[in-house]
Amino acid sequence: MDSKRPADDGSLAYLPSSLAAYVRFVESINYYVGRFAMYLIFVMLGILIYSSITKTFFLPSLWTLEMAQFIMVAYYMLGGPYSMQLNSHVRMDLLYGSWKPRTKTLVDCVTILFLIVYLAVLLYGGLSSTSYALEYGERSYSAWRPYMAPIKVTMCIAIFLMLLQATAVLLKDIARMRAPQDIEEASK
Repeated sequence: MDSKRPADDGSLAYLPSSLAAYVRFVESINYYVGRFAMYLIFVMLGILIYSSITKTFFLPSLWTLEMAQFIMVAYYMLGGPYSMQLNSHVRMDLLYGSWKPRTKTLVDCVTILFLIVYLAVLLYGGLSSTSYALEYGERSYSAWRPYMAPIKVTMCIAIFLMLLQATAVLLKDIARMRAPQDIEEASK
């Protein structure tokens, strides 16, 4: 996986300047959030090492397992838009690999619409659940009993960023469809 910031393939020139600016802005935010999220794995690793040491030599801590799970959720969810931006997510490539670049772009335009609808519904449910957690002080049912609002807020932010990235990808695909054939082939 290449972790460098993706270069502009030139197809954004075929979008109105406000939409191209939107794509650059969203990708800039998701780049920095994704780079931050990468380091959460070390936080989780530290918590799990601390947990192992305390369980072996001292009294076990109640908070370590659940906190590691919360960190993993933040790592996974905040890293999703960055993974999408780098085009490094898992893709079923049964037929897709043999298609022409323009066909791939057209199929990507259609399938990203399904993702956008899914993310919108997921965000709606997440906001509802977060609102409940904030209003009633929802807590986990574990022995540690942490408040659930912080992780739910993090999840809503991540879903929103993924929604923004999905719309940016859709706009980039539309730009590729509008671009001449030679630019499109160089970008894929």
